[in-house]
Amino acid sequence: MAKRKADAVAPRLGEEQPGLGEAEQPGLGEAEALRLDAAEPGHRHLFHVPPADGGRYPEAAYLAGNSLGLQPRATRDELLADLDAWRRLGVEGHLAGERPWLPYHELLTAPAARLVGALPTETVVMNSLTVDLHLLMVSFYRPVGERTRIVIEDTAFPSDSYAVRSQARFHGLDPDSTVVRLAPRPGEDTLRTEDVTGYLAAEGHTVALVLLGGVNYLTGELMDIPAITAAGRAAGAVVGWDLAHAAGNVPLSLHDWDVDFAAWCSYKYLNSGPGALAGVFVHERHHGDPTLPRFEGWWSTAAATRFEMAPVSRPPTTVEAWQISNPPIFAMGPVRTSLELFDSVGMPALRERSLRLTGYLERLLDEVTASRPLTVITPREPRRRGCQLSVRIGEGSANELTKRLRHEHGVIADAREPDVVRFAPVPLYSTYHDCWRVADALAATVAEVAR
Repeated sequence: MAKRKADAVAPRLGEEQPGLGEAEQPGLGEAEALRLDAAEPGHRHLFHVPPADGGRYPEAAYLAGNSLGLQPRATRDELLADLDAWRRLGVEGHLAGERPWLPYHELLTAPAARLVGALPTETVVMNSLTVDLHLLMVSFYRPVGERTRIVIEDTAFPSDSYAVRSQARFHGLDPDSTVVRLAPRPGEDTLRTEDVTGYLAAEGHTVALVLLGGVNYLTGELMDIPAITAAGRAAGAVVGWDLAHAAGNVPLSLHDWDVDFAAWCSYKYLNSGPGALAGVFVHERHHGDPTLPRFEGWWSTAAATRFEMAPVSRPPTTVEAWQISNPPIFAMGPVRTSLELFDSVGMPALRERSLRLTGYLERLLDEVTASRPLTVITPREPRRRGCQLSVRIGEGSANELTKRLRHEHGVIADAREPDVVRFAPVPLYSTYHDCWRVADALAATVAEVAR
């Protein structure tokens, strides 16, 4: 990648540059970004923002929340309070104290359900994302006859690809022929809804499971979850969703959309810490179905029977039947704290702010990319994306670019090699000035091409 030093003489974004007059770039300067932040301050004060590792600002412009969310300021004290209960109460902490451990997971149920548009009986927080997907596929991937295929997107996150291939092998099937990877049309970056529904209409009789990402991790595309779910179920397939990049990013209505199952992690937009516990949704129509196989453990049996120590499980007719082990309390604490924050702000308000922030960043990037070897590959229609904008670079390495953005400008973004850099203006803590800094840093780092 051609390099250009970001020094005091480099023009700032929104200032007059060769071939780009002021009349063509209204409201794109730093002063406008600061004015917007003053008018709409957001919730940055509720989070710890890392210090900048370069540039002229004390705090980082953190746009990597699609990879790991920032730490809420309340998390430390809340977690220490749970640790203190262990110190003071010992084993009695299971039933005593402010937040007894035995029913602790129930504190997360209602807010998690509200977050994804589900009933409390359909939602539980447990395990990690890929573990949960495997447990759900034990129940919902039941290949029989010619109906054996698993449909995923060609740009699925690798762990999903590995998971479905291993499920195919577990059932004695060839993963190369069993797993169908739907790709964008030639020359396009994102998967069209009509191509997914068209495949299901034509080949649905061979499909046992549709398992797509609600928001694609690479491009930031928001899939049409209700339309694809309806098409999959009409074809006789089970439809599940990996919502790792959707939960806490876009509004969801899993129950009303008739989704069969879903799972999501809590360390990205849900800001619950690295490796945080995941969430699970199973539609209520599947609860209590004796034909569905499940793996079971101590927590699979109804709470009222748990301490009878009986040899045979008596699972509840809720999603909690899919639980296996007793929950890790100190891992649940940060998820609880984060969900309470989402409850207090609300997804509708966050979505509205997200649309404004992402649209603002898009306008800034339009100016920068017009004269540089950079292309935004995320859909331009706001309804077809969350808060992530992915930029494909035409020269050099994505990793190298993100290193320069961080060390020279204090901008933290996320690289996906070989050529995609992802920017996520998270509405809870990102600012308009963060967005301006991203575009300004790109303008200073990536050389213009001759026109």
